[in-house]
Amino acid sequence: MHETPTAAPRDRVDVVVVGAGPVGLTLANILGARGIDVLVVDEREALIDYPRGVGIDDESLRTFQSIGLVTQVQRHTIPNQILRFVNGKGRLLAEIAPSGNDFGWPKRNGFVQPLVDAELLTGLARHASVETAWQVRMETYEAGADAVTVRLRKPDGSVREVRTRYLVGCDGGRSMTRQLLGTTFDGTTSETRWVVVDIENDPLGSPNSYVGADPARPFASISIAHGIRRFEFMVMADEPDEEVERPEFLHRLLAPFVPRPAEARIIRHRVYTHHSRIAGTFRRGRVLIAGDAAHLMPVWQGQGYNSGIRDAANLGWKLAAVVSGACHEDLLGTYDAERRGHAKAMIELSTTVGRIISIRSRPLAWLRDRLAGAASLLPSLKRYIVEMRFKPMPRYESGAIVPISGPQSPVGRLFIQPQVQTADGTALLDDAIGDWFAVLCWNNDPTAILDDGALKIWRGLGARLVAIVPRAQLGRAAFPPEVLVVGDLGRLKTWFDAHTESVVFLRPDRCVAAASIAQQASDVSRRLAAALALNERVEVGEHA
Repeated sequence: MHETPTAAPRDRVDVVVVGAGPVGLTLANILGARGIDVLVVDEREALIDYPRGVGIDDESLRTFQSIGLVTQVQRHTIPNQILRFVNGKGRLLAEIAPSGNDFGWPKRNGFVQPLVDAELLTGLARHASVETAWQVRMETYEAGADAVTVRLRKPDGSVREVRTRYLVGCDGGRSMTRQLLGTTFDGTTSETRWVVVDIENDPLGSPNSYVGADPARPFASISIAHGIRRFEFMVMADEPDEEVERPEFLHRLLAPFVPRPAEARIIRHRVYTHHSRIAGTFRRGRVLIAGDAAHLMPVWQGQGYNSGIRDAANLGWKLAAVVSGACHEDLLGTYDAERRGHAKAMIELSTTVGRIISIRSRPLAWLRDRLAGAASLLPSLKRYIVEMRFKPMPRYESGAIVPISGPQSPVGRLFIQPQVQTADGTALLDDAIGDWFAVLCWNNDPTAILDDGALKIWRGLGARLVAIVPRAQLGRAAFPPEVLVVGDLGRLKTWFDAHTESVVFLRPDRCVAAASIAQQASDVSRRLAAALALNERVEVGEHA
């Protein structure tokens, strides 16, 4: 069991998180950093160590950056992982090799999930307000108007009742929280089984990763980190689980790829099926669900894990704002509204890719291969695949935002994160401006363009007021002490050149909540305060 110092047991907390997986641990780290009292419970004895996710994207790394754990997480990753799709003869069908780092991090990264989960768990020890309880099962809860009473069964069989303001189920695809919530889990479960095999001392030893669209037996071969290689193979209908569990069977699967399969050091293996499901609601009153409890998707785009981290990033700051009294609980209604569409899009993409890969009919496989070959001859289509432009990016059209019409609107999208110049040197933008709300002004003093009412809103919320200037201007103009001045190294000007808006209002999850020209910034501030369900008399500090 992973032992971490935790807060003393309490019978009243702000938030109970059910499930100590990556989503629950990330959410607890976000809340703990804001001083929110959190209880994390899990019915297992320790973190899950069987094969799970193998890909982290740039959005998730940015979230881990926000909770101060990205350096620890990176120890267990392979940045800029290239993924090649090949046919049954080993011929290349498509390649995903995205470049660029718009959000500050590589877009594709292989990783070892149990080790990253352990870093997230260890990170909770930094927060005195967070308690972690293992071998504790949530049996039921009773939701009232002002609180939720959660009934927990402890390892010795005794019962612990905890009164909490909010309950969040991050307890996986078989979520007890979702079942008690009484919502549907719509979608399908594939009849096809797969076996995943993790091997240490990578017998291939290369950074290459492949998905094999082989009609004889589709497979995947993925280099992750620390000398571990993952293989995944489709299991045929006439191959029972008992047969699949035998070492000899696994060796036969590995034989086409590994010269001496019997010598391969298998760490763990697991048989699983693919699910494409989404809950009917992500929230009912004071009870919410996130991660696999809210949605499940096939593995082919590596987005199940990352979608869960997006949930935590979206929900974490909202819970912190509501619990601290900065915002009314109506803000929590935007969680489902913002996350549902994107989660559904990821499910559909992953399901479609899985169907294309898993074609068993040789004539259909031949036709697919021909179409893929033709596509590779079109430069624009090839770039679309290589650069992962097909990946749906989060874009909110409603929720905790002030929308602007038009396809080029930055509102509802993630803001870029380049390196910037500060008084102490260079830093990534998020590190420079902090992990809470921020008002960014290009070449303007925020205190000069915002009226007293707007300034009161942002000061009360503890937002960081930021003036962005060309690096050459740093130190050449006087700004009030409360204004953070950062020097642009070029990429921020390029962003502002592409948009008419010169003032950007950032949420803690780095989504652009609103944007405007300077003269309209005060009016937009008031509209955004309404969209955030901001309480009229906000009395929160920078670390509320």
